[in-house]
Amino acid sequence: MVLIFTNKEDVHPNLVIDYLSEWGVPFFRLNTEELLTEYSFCWSADNNGCDFEIINRENGSIIKGSEITSLWDRRPEPPSSLPIRNTEIINNHIREEALEFLRYLRYYLDNIPSIGSIVYDRVASSKMLQYKVALDCGLSIPATVFSNRKNAFELLGGLYQDLCVKGIGGHGVWDAGNMADYVFYSSKIDSGEMAAIPEEAFSQTVSFVQEYVSKSFELRVTIVGEDVFTARIDNQELEEDKGKVDWRQGYDSGLRLSEFLLPETIKDKCLTLVHALGLNFGCIDLIVRPDGEYIFLECNPNGQWLWVELETGMKISKSIARFLTENKPII
Repeated sequence: MVLIFTNKEDVHPNLVIDYLSEWGVPFFRLNTEELLTEYSFCWSADNNGCDFEIINRENGSIIKGSEITSLWDRRPEPPSSLPIRNTEIINNHIREEALEFLRYLRYYLDNIPSIGSIVYDRVASSKMLQYKVALDCGLSIPATVFSNRKNAFELLGGLYQDLCVKGIGGHGVWDAGNMADYVFYSSKIDSGEMAAIPEEAFSQTVSFVQEYVSKSFELRVTIVGEDVFTARIDNQELEEDKGKVDWRQGYDSGLRLSEFLLPETIKDKCLTLVHALGLNFGCIDLIVRPDGEYIFLECNPNGQWLWVELETGMKISKSIARFLTENKPII
């Protein structure tokens, strides 16, 4: 039995579920934001052991903890829907208790093979840890500084003409007043511009700055277990500058993806990195410089991959379904 932690809005599980259904592999989809409204559940323990049961109230499907053979932490959301609304203070307390229950449950299932993990993904997301592991694996990285000191970035700017400013957590800002979501994309700046920025702009926060790496093209490497799927991202061919620095800005500007044959040496290093981070799944971003050198940027432990499959035809969803089954079908 495969347990899938996700949410109602996430379409990524659908293709994987299609394969599981075709192969006759039982699964249970838990849309975690509806934990208190669409499911009934009970975890219990005594001196004879521990087990739990979750029932989907809408379709009657049941999963028992003792039946679970693999997990997929896709994109669980904190419980939000409530069967009965009380005061906001009580509502928030109820949601927090439900969220803590989910954390406890996920930690309890720690020894079960999984793709994605709320236990380990947070640790593996650390860019500092990733760069250390990448170097250990023999991958090249950009010169990087995290700091709240202006002079640290001026020293970096003394070595490189162009710098790249990035967000640390990848989180945007929701402006409720204007109903707008602001995303912090990577920005290229001339190192000379650093001198004009006041000291307090750095001292009041933590900034993440790297040397800007010139690009021939970029790569998105999706790893599932031992399977490696590589997509070439030709963002330098975009007619507009938008998307050339951060390809996420090129979606609406004709960004093209194609399947790419990754050199075996780089492929092996990427696999080693993902496994060294304690992951069975990861989405790695690489830059290929004009001179052909491969530069590691980051690894997203629970990155988006459906867009890559739809653009290139690579069967990432099938690989995930195979990983989640005990008896993996032959492709």
